[in-house]
Amino acid sequence: MSRFDRYLLSQLMVLFGFFSLVLILVYWVNRAVILFDRLIGDGQSTWVFLEFTALSLPGIIRLVLPIAAAVAAIYVTNRMSVESELTVVQATGFSGFRLARSYVVFGVIVAVLMSILAHYLVPLSNKVYTERYREVSQNLIARLLSAGEFLNPTEGVTFYIRDITPQDELLDVFLSDTRNPKESVTYMASRAFVVNAEAGPQLVMIEGTAQTLRHPSQRLIVTRFDDFSYDISDFIETDATISRAPRELPTWFLLSPSEEIIAETAQDRATLVATAHQRIAEALLPIVAVLIGFSTLVLGGFSRFGVWRQILIAVLLMIAVKVVETAFVSAIRATPSLWPLSYVTLVVGLSISWFQLFWAGRPYLFRRYRPFAPVEGDTA
Repeated sequence: MSRFDRYLLSQLMVLFGFFSLVLILVYWVNRAVILFDRLIGDGQSTWVFLEFTALSLPGIIRLVLPIAAAVAAIYVTNRMSVESELTVVQATGFSGFRLARSYVVFGVIVAVLMSILAHYLVPLSNKVYTERYREVSQNLIARLLSAGEFLNPTEGVTFYIRDITPQDELLDVFLSDTRNPKESVTYMASRAFVVNAEAGPQLVMIEGTAQTLRHPSQRLIVTRFDDFSYDISDFIETDATISRAPRELPTWFLLSPSEEIIAETAQDRATLVATAHQRIAEALLPIVAVLIGFSTLVLGGFSRFGVWRQILIAVLLMIAVKVVETAFVSAIRATPSLWPLSYVTLVVGLSISWFQLFWAGRPYLFRRYRPFAPVEGDTA
């Protein structure tokens, strides 16, 4: 790369890093607020909250990188146009295609980062996120049990604990179950533990009594026990799903899925292959965004009034490309065998960029010239 190419690429990378950091912080704070309300409200610790927000970062970065790359390309091109740097360089013989070399390299760098995220880091973070969410959802001490409060986990059930020890031992437990219209049962125990058994979560009560009141006869039966197991899976929401979603699998597993993966994800082969190709096309999208932003501004040329009109056109073109992508994604989801349509967006975007650069090098292409009219008295 020439010195000018290195200079231009350094400008793009610096602005790309700045805009990426700003957008990631904005999206991350918004995501953190949602997670804070969900996790802290359910009684989880701050460490669990930080862990979940960290696991959401790869997905946020993948969403932000194409936007940051496009904004950096537009910003750098606009600044160089306003400061006449592009005009000087073009006067030395640099065509639009020659200037696009640094932007192509920049787009490829961002596409590599996107590929690492889309094909490996995001699926890995989704997998860990799902596993941790299942563990947290089964943490009944944090989700259900609160010392010193009467809780109603479901209609007809009242639960009370005097205290919870650091070893998750429940002290002085009271449980009233009136869901059966024929009888109501009240359990009282000095100690209890929550155990995750194969049949579901169980409340194991130690040294207590069970008082059964039969409503037709109003007969009270009191039973003392040393230990008693009470099934609480009916009113505890747990995620027992063990299958994996396609979003948790790396792309190379989806390109050639085995029978085990097909059975585990409960998806057909065509759907998994289509998902893989959508990821590949999405990872290449920053190249299109960068070139559209650059080519649109170069087409406008130098103007003392700025290139705000070209910036608006560039944004509209990117929106149009995104709309085309969304339409094809919907078609692919309906018919997975149409996965080649995933790459149509790239072809359309690159075609728009090529045409604008071609037009920028031939400004006379769509201009109408008036025929030469000799001036009166001219004896040419």
